[in-house]
Amino acid sequence: MLSFFKRKGKNPKKQGLDSTVESKDIVAIEESATTEEEVQTTLSIHPDWNVSEEDRYIYQFMHNSCDPLKPNQLSLSGLDLHREEGTERVIVTALVRNSLSQTVRLQATPLVLIGSNNEILAKKTFDLEAIGEIPERSSRPWHFAFEKETLLTDTLPENEWKLAFQLKPSHKLDLEESWQKSLAPEQQASLKELVETKLPALNEGEVNFMGLQANRPEDKSLHVTILIRNGSEKDLTLQQLPLFVEDATGEVVATGGFKLDNLTVKAYTTKPWTFIFPAELVQKEDIDLSKWRAYAKQ
Repeated sequence: MLSFFKRKGKNPKKQGLDSTVESKDIVAIEESATTEEEVQTTLSIHPDWNVSEEDRYIYQFMHNSCDPLKPNQLSLSGLDLHREEGTERVIVTALVRNSLSQTVRLQATPLVLIGSNNEILAKKTFDLEAIGEIPERSSRPWHFAFEKETLLTDTLPENEWKLAFQLKPSHKLDLEESWQKSLAPEQQASLKELVETKLPALNEGEVNFMGLQANRPEDKSLHVTILIRNGSEKDLTLQQLPLFVEDATGEVVATGGFKLDNLTVKAYTTKPWTFIFPAELVQKEDIDLSKWRAYAKQ
């Protein structure tokens, strides 16, 4: 890679902006007591890097232009963005900054390259263990390579871009308008608490169905209310759903295909929905609903 000094001349300037997150959102580590004290970091070059004095000067000069951090933060400070000569890769150089009062070792983490209008230009999961241990209150320069298939545009900005940690949004309850009207405020609050704080976390990209309530009216039909949980970054649209219900004995007690008229479950949300099996679709007379589950099948 061409020397930083040769590419930038003797008056280097940061091309990118800074992005900052709370350390607890990235690493499982005990944070120090929160104060209003600003944290000035020091430059930390990876021990395996053979950096010329000229490039060390460039890194130090750019590091000195960074704003101080608050305690318990991790930050990515964009220095340089360019296409690698002879390839279609885009190389982003940034300072990985740690304001914690202890060393940090990062793991595989999704990063996004964001343009000046907050549009996503590229995204990729990087193995950040290669950066090594980032000392306390320090900033370590690193090169991030985005291959062609990770780029979402052919046009790259010269400045005011930023490299950022792609944080997974917190999971939320998403109620259809009809549900908002039919549920009392305390019922909505209880459901929100269940969905957002009590249910086990979904894996990235996971979609599952969780039974919430089941009952059999006098007409012998079966009503089941299910939480449709979307743990992916994309909205899920359901047009039809083949649904199976098992009771406490593990037997399939009802099957049916439901048309859902493009029911949408937004990314990282859970939506409750009630499915009604007419009596003719119920396959068992005495159903034990003390324990049950519902699932979709292709």
